[in-house]
Amino acid sequence: MTLLYTILAFGIMIFIHELGHYKAARWFGVGIEKFSIGFGKPLKEWKHSGVAWRIGWIPLGGYVKMRGENPDSPDKDAADSFFRLAWWKKALIGFSGPLANLLLGLLLFIFSFVLPVHIQDQYPVVSRAEGSWSQVFAPGDSIVSVNGKSVRGFSEFLEGLLERPRSTVLFSRSGEKRSAEMRAKDVDSLLAGVYPVADTRVGEVVPKTPAYHAKLQTGDRITAVDSVAVDDWYAMRQMIINAPRDQVLLTIERNGESFNKSLKLESSLNTGGSRAIGITQYQPVRYDRRFNLFEAIKLGAYNTANFILMNYQMLGKLLRSPGEIRKSVGGPVMIATMSQQIGERGFGSLLVFFGGISLMLMIMNLLPIPILDGGVILFSIIEGIIRRPIPLKIQSVLQSIGFVLLMGLMILALYSDVASELLRFMNR
Repeated sequence: MTLLYTILAFGIMIFIHELGHYKAARWFGVGIEKFSIGFGKPLKEWKHSGVAWRIGWIPLGGYVKMRGENPDSPDKDAADSFFRLAWWKKALIGFSGPLANLLLGLLLFIFSFVLPVHIQDQYPVVSRAEGSWSQVFAPGDSIVSVNGKSVRGFSEFLEGLLERPRSTVLFSRSGEKRSAEMRAKDVDSLLAGVYPVADTRVGEVVPKTPAYHAKLQTGDRITAVDSVAVDDWYAMRQMIINAPRDQVLLTIERNGESFNKSLKLESSLNTGGSRAIGITQYQPVRYDRRFNLFEAIKLGAYNTANFILMNYQMLGKLLRSPGEIRKSVGGPVMIATMSQQIGERGFGSLLVFFGGISLMLMIMNLLPIPILDGGVILFSIIEGIIRRPIPLKIQSVLQSIGFVLLMGLMILALYSDVASELLRFMNR
């Protein structure tokens, strides 16, 4: 069902994107010849209002064919030609598709907070405290409440501190109740200096990482690293990061059985340059959070803006480190794998995932690459500056370069997917 949801959601995102272009073009009086979801030979085609609507057999995108869209088109001088539009109208038509994806992503993010949000968290029990926090907390301290409101997980404790400038935290040490005053601005310091209890169970396995290729699973317990016994997540993580070789031997317990796996260590922009195997902490605490409509709108808008900012920052890092692109791109196999994992958390989490994909479509399409929407916008702005369209030969060359770049990126994503799955298949 998750796979079906993913295929359906991706088709809807493409449709919404192209509908944005279609509506804007119609608004400015441009004639529409074709509206296609997918590329290649159409599986189904029909005519309505003078437009050829079609579904292509290659479901990797879509397009709206506007009259006079290409400078060498024989009908470029027609009254309803795209070519005859003012530069700013062309730019708005180019921007309308990404804008539609932005609005869809925002709505999905907001709606995900309207539904009950399924939270996964750590126990509100301190494993260790560092720096000045060692004067407040000791290993084994159990956080009971913030401002009289009981907490179920460590993240809920931190969120409780953000509700007021100053808060009273009640915690238990060896059966004795204690309290401490904390401020909202202390949260970052707490994140860096206080660690909740976390065992060595695997939470999620990140696709296309050594742990994924080695077929580690959620719930696996790592009992030793290079034959040294471990029972604490943080100690285990340090042993992996500081391993003397580029691979580690893990002893894993699964369903009462123990076995060894040798995993190669890899670093990437996603790991901040640290060597890792691609697993997250298992979070045993489960509870639901509910938000009213105003809170849902606020959280949806905040998370949308944060998602866009983080991804543009990541693009900037990739431009400075192009060798990392292979590790960062993913195709349909990666999307399907991630949707399966995220779908297990609940429908709300799946909505966030699909919202993220919609926002990624916006971000990628706004890149100033000819044949993408960003290229159309760039050409339109240049036309506005120089007071005439860019010469046809220059446009043709730039579009050819853009096509090669885009095809190269798609091939790289598919190759990366296939290579990752082959590695996983060959690992017995």
